[in-house]
Amino acid sequence: MSDDAIIASACYIIMAHNLERLKKKKKRRWWMTQLYHSRLQYRGSNLLSDLKVNYMGQFQNFCRMSAEDFELLLNKIGPKISKQDTVFRPSIPTQERLAITLRFLATGDSYTSLMYLFKISKQLISRIVPEVCVALIEALQEMIQVRIKYIHYFNIIVIYI
Repeated sequence: MSDDAIIASACYIIMAHNLERLKKKKKRRWWMTQLYHSRLQYRGSNLLSDLKVNYMGQFQNFCRMSAEDFELLLNKIGPKISKQDTVFRPSIPTQERLAITLRFLATGDSYTSLMYLFKISKQLISRIVPEVCVALIEALQEMIQVRIKYIHYFNIIVIYI
């Protein structure tokens, strides 16, 4: 065998090996875990609308306010807390953002339990709650006398009424 044939054979073997390695790459990771993929079917908005239809006081028990008061608050702060949909995923609706915050404030549920209830990651819930609280304070400032003390070291907002 000539030297050119040996070199060509070696190049072919190396190229074939590299092609096989490229085919065996890991599968691409998704942006969301499997738990959140069903969020579009079973979302918090569905739960809220089901609770509003039921006149047994279940909406008031869940959000700790009437459906009319909820809509009033939603109209006041909706534009401040709304987000735009992106190419990657749809945004969380404003009524779910408000419901998450009200549920957190009323019951003291952990972000983890809210994560399973609304099918939203606890990292996102930890961003939603302070945003909605600030919007509520701004919207209701003329109705309620509020003093805010922000402790920067621990990232804690203390509200005095």
